[in-house]
Amino acid sequence: MNLPEEIAEACKPLFEALPLSEAMTSLTGSQPKHTELVKSIIAAPEIASRPALISGLWLYVDDLERSHKVSQDILDATGSYWHGIMHRREGDFSNAHYWMRRTETHPLLRENPDLDPHSLIDAVAATHSTNPIDLLQQQREEWKTLFAWCANR
Repeated sequence: MNLPEEIAEACKPLFEALPLSEAMTSLTGSQPKHTELVKSIIAAPEIASRPALISGLWLYVDDLERSHKVSQDILDATGSYWHGIMHRREGDFSNAHYWMRRTETHPLLRENPDLDPHSLIDAVAATHSTNPIDLLQQQREEWKTLFAWCANR
């Protein structure tokens, strides 16, 4: 993942304990893990003042409630993006679409036209109970792309 060195170093213990290929193993639902590790990481000065990264880290460990508390207070398109992902992950697909409509001018989406949050919401809504591997990989790629974008801003 293309992260600034100080962000990568701060997150390293989490990414070693829970590699991306093992994170977010369900398209919907919340079974938080490694929350104590995230608490220590978000206290690091490199992360503590960056709510978008904090929201993303809570999603990474499936703590949808904590991610929601952070993302709803980020009053820009990036906050809306994390907020929309959280609602998709909790299975509230209409609310996820609402928040993703607020991201349509997000620079990340212009830079990455292959990211299509609305299509992903629809695909997850249709098949979330079976957790198809292609959608899990797409979910992880979306997370990785947004997290790296936030870390580099």
